[in-house]
Amino acid sequence: MVSSFKDKASFSDSDMLQKYIETGNLEILGEVYNRYIHLVYGVCLKYLTNRDESKDAVNKIFELLITEIHKFDIKNFRSWLYVVTKNYCLMEIRKNKTEKRRFEKFSEHYFMESTDYFHPIDDVSERTLEDQLKNCIEKLKEEQQQCIQLFYYEKKCYKEIASHLKIDELKVKSFIQNGKRNLKICIEENMKKENV
Repeated sequence: MVSSFKDKASFSDSDMLQKYIETGNLEILGEVYNRYIHLVYGVCLKYLTNRDESKDAVNKIFELLITEIHKFDIKNFRSWLYVVTKNYCLMEIRKNKTEKRRFEKFSEHYFMESTDYFHPIDDVSERTLEDQLKNCIEKLKEEQQQCIQLFYYEKKCYKEIASHLKIDELKVKSFIQNGKRNLKICIEENMKKENV
């Protein structure tokens, strides 16, 4: 028990980790983690560049330690934790990049075509818009759906899409334009329903 550690500061990281592995007492793991929480937060902020995301990451990394720490023979906890934190952040960035790229590609065109100064869509999170987008793509006519998927998600040009679908390039352009218009209408309708 951590209460048996009268002066916690006098115990090394290794002692504390060993005690946690033996007892499973989260207070002990929390105590040793707290010694480096500023380091974890600093690394997260450096990579994620967002305070709230970094605070969430600090908590998630602690949750990760609970299940993973017993799998490693840790010689220097501070160095090991730095590497774990850095790797966690890099994985988060990688995971989010693909989604963001898809969202940005679509929203670029969406906002270029929008002439309103303020629109309900301006007031929603990227995550919500990404979900709405997926939902609305599924409602498109098959040809529009295929062309949108190939153009925005698979980064194919008109010529490649025409060849892939065995249709004329002008039809590809038309399907994409009509698909974008229908997506815009679908998303706007969904937003209105949510705001009612």
